[in-house]
Amino acid sequence: MATGRTHRPATRSRGIPEATVARLPLYLRALTALSERSVPTVSSEELATAAGVNSAKLRKDFSYLGSYGTRGVGYDVEYLVYQISRELGLTQDWPVAIVGIGNLGAALANYGGFASRGFRVAALIDADPAMAGTPVAGIAVQHTDDLDRIISDNGVSIGVITTPPGAAQQVCDRLVAAGVTSILNFAPTVLSVPEGVDVRKVDLSIELQILAFHEQRKAGEDTVAAEDEGAPPMRATPASRKGPDGDMPAVMPA
Repeated sequence: MATGRTHRPATRSRGIPEATVARLPLYLRALTALSERSVPTVSSEELATAAGVNSAKLRKDFSYLGSYGTRGVGYDVEYLVYQISRELGLTQDWPVAIVGIGNLGAALANYGGFASRGFRVAALIDADPAMAGTPVAGIAVQHTDDLDRIISDNGVSIGVITTPPGAAQQVCDRLVAAGVTSILNFAPTVLSVPEGVDVRKVDLSIELQILAFHEQRKAGEDTVAAEDEGAPPMRATPASRKGPDGDMPAVMPA
């Protein structure tokens, strides 16, 4: 099986826009769910709805892959699963190193979905000497002093940083120096990397803050609607009387 160090996906060389690349995993997730239900074909409208995009954007994205589907039939689910997996490089074996084996790092190490998606957790690395040799998800944690050797021995080109923010840049620099060219950063800080190194950032606090904004806006809209001065005056609440199920209007509205 090919390794991530010697084979890289050709999306850039084929001119696929980054926005399209970012949506390919959404299509793959939806298609995989269909495949697991033994659904043979899917229309662009159905797949777009499952992926959370509009059908015109989906068809445009698939045009970059050379797949247009069959009119009146739709897209072959198994074919698209393979095609998108190949485009994303998921038909290869990608060794991954996780640096920072706290609660989050350990949770990622124990995540069972990596292997089925083309990724293999090859190394767990932590700066705490007391962690060295401790098995996590069946893999012994190794010390950061040996980071360069670990990356080289395991052919790692993708690094995952789950350290505290103060240590993230130093860890990033060491990973890059060791030959890692793609980094997934969970630390709440912005990393500086040289050209040719890709960084994807996952900041849970930012995502929660965005959700809080939307919740606040929805609450504000509800308040405005209730206090809208242009709304017709509310009718006086009629006297109520006790019924078998609690208070009830004395006079039911016509």
